[in-house]
Amino acid sequence: MAELIVVRHGQAAFGQANYDQLSDVGHQQAKLAGQALAEMGWVPDRIITGTLERQRDTMTSMGFDQTREEHSGFNEYDFHDLLHARFDGAVPDLVLGDRKTHFRTLRETVLEWQDGGLAKAAESWVDFENRTAAALKFAIETDARRVLVVSSGGVIGQLVASTVSAPARMMMELNLQVKNASITKFIFSKNRVFLQGFNATPHLDATDTAHLMTYS
Repeated sequence: MAELIVVRHGQAAFGQANYDQLSDVGHQQAKLAGQALAEMGWVPDRIITGTLERQRDTMTSMGFDQTREEHSGFNEYDFHDLLHARFDGAVPDLVLGDRKTHFRTLRETVLEWQDGGLAKAAESWVDFENRTAAALKFAIETDARRVLVVSSGGVIGQLVASTVSAPARMMMELNLQVKNASITKFIFSKNRVFLQGFNATPHLDATDTAHLMTYS
């Protein structure tokens, strides 16, 4: 069977005006992820990212320079838009600036979104489900035997949840566990996809790299 590895982008710029960029730590994480794949002898035949800067830069820092494809279905859901939809444009400063409050509120907001709330959001939950499914189909409808994707935590959570037929709410539980530059592996044949590994970070588990472990 063919293999699909989905890597979460490296650490982005939480709390900054432009979140969609890698921090210095993010670039280091991505480089180590690329080295880990190289050490395993895992060389992709095809590489894909979403259209976000942090995803593109992660792939570059991983060291893969062949022609990159893009599919917007691998883009993260717009959490700022969801928060603005929930708070009618007046998101409390604590939600934006305090990590613990931010992620607790984000979880609550996504669950409301899944239940059909947040009518003012630019993207519905159903639309998110459909575009991530389309992105997965794009990645596996190929003659390539090894496909490498760089995506984001919410998309990875949804890909895993849908692959194992978990309840929709499991997507968010998985989303909050996905580490930056982690490796999630699927195997596939034609239209059949199976989860083989989730959220692995062998490149960050060693004593000398453990300080680079992040979740946002």
